[in-house]
Amino acid sequence: MKGVKANRTYERMRFFMYRNKVLRLTLSAVFLALALVLPFLTGQLAQLGSMLLPMHLPVLLCGFVCGWPWGLAVGFVAPLLRFALFGMPPLFTALAMAFELAAYGAVAGLLVKRLPQTTAGLYTALIAAMLAGRVVWGLVSFVLYSLLLVGNQPFTFAMFLGGAFLNAWPGIVAQLVLVPLVVLALRRAKWPGLATAGV
Repeated sequence: MKGVKANRTYERMRFFMYRNKVLRLTLSAVFLALALVLPFLTGQLAQLGSMLLPMHLPVLLCGFVCGWPWGLAVGFVAPLLRFALFGMPPLFTALAMAFELAAYGAVAGLLVKRLPQTTAGLYTALIAAMLAGRVVWGLVSFVLYSLLLVGNQPFTFAMFLGGAFLNAWPGIVAQLVLVPLVVLALRRAKWPGLATAGV
């Protein structure tokens, strides 16, 4: 009897793990689609897009909801796929964004499982992910500017501050408001595929 019960428990765990993987794969595809579509709301204008950061929201949510591997993958693929499909953002920008968004998704997914499951813990993970992504963007942009000599000028600290913070404050505010609202709502609903749920 014990062997039968243990086998049934094992089968249930396998089914639960399989269901969660399928759910997270499906949700990751949805978040990727959102990352491709949302920039159309800014009219494909680079200046407006760099202010509102429409691709960042789905990637952060993917990290929080699906876990770090999915967040990393969606974040890296989204800007490159969007460039391939629609020609925007430009290749140089897409390359830097690929590493930036990958860091967003990965850090968000990693920290949300390790920090306390509280609102403070959620904001800590979110802010850390946002900062990590911007630092990665700055480093990659510096390397790309140095290698490709974009505009025959170096990537300066003033350009980093402008691109990462000063010009992007509307998008930063949107991330700080919308991401916690969605994640907390899913927690209250006890969403089965939530990254903090385990498998």
